[in-house]
Amino acid sequence: MNIFSWNVNGIRAAVKKGFTDWFYSTRPDILCLQETRVEPDQIPEELRRVDDYFSYWNPSRLKKGYSGVAVFSQIEPDAVNYGFGIEEFDAEGRVLQLVFPDWVLNSIYFPNGGRGEDRVDYKLRFYDAFLENSLDWLKRGKHVVTVGDYNTAHREIDIARPRENENVSGFLPIERAWIDKYIESGFTDTYRHFHPHTKDAYTWWSNRMGARNRNVGWRLDYAFVDNALVDNVDVAEICSDIQGSDHCPIRLDLELPFPTIPIGKTPVE
Repeated sequence: MNIFSWNVNGIRAAVKKGFTDWFYSTRPDILCLQETRVEPDQIPEELRRVDDYFSYWNPSRLKKGYSGVAVFSQIEPDAVNYGFGIEEFDAEGRVLQLVFPDWVLNSIYFPNGGRGEDRVDYKLRFYDAFLENSLDWLKRGKHVVTVGDYNTAHREIDIARPRENENVSGFLPIERAWIDKYIESGFTDTYRHFHPHTKDAYTWWSNRMGARNRNVGWRLDYAFVDNALVDNVDVAEICSDIQGSDHCPIRLDLELPFPTIPIGKTPVE
């Protein structure tokens, strides 16, 4: 089973740049989108109903043209959650959670902390709510797969200009420390699992000063799985050749069936 994740930075803009052709030709088993920026009545016609796919959209309820996530899946989930059940986080339309018999898939557009200290605090509280939710699913006996734009470059290898950005949200020590905490809680960064020393591997580039052509970027988009699921990961890659957004897609291939998690346990217990 393959899962693609892509921050499209506006689905309507991405469609004009060839997104639909890419989607129809690639036909992922599951496609997760972040930063869709559309209301339900603004979804492009060619994406309203796609043959052989169940589709789910979660727009921001706070303001139009902001945030939003979507998932196209060839596998029908048992349930779909439009957030964590916490209004201050759910209102921004950042989460789609598909619940399957033995696993949960999160497509998440994590907050950007670049608008001041209050927003950094919001981002970190969102991170903690997400981690608590993930650990709860593990204790309930379900694996957790989370793809999306985490809006933080974890280590110096994940950013082209680490020294110049050490005081910039997205590379702040406190944000990077949370990813350390996340990993210590029993989750694996699948790309680094397969490519621990690969440099110049980024998923976002500024639209200014030809950053993408010069590969001056950040790795902000991740596919994490719980540790008990790592052996079922076949592929974790960055599709940097795909254009259409300031981000590129990432891909995760998982081998079925998944192992069983004892109810009430987590991978680090």
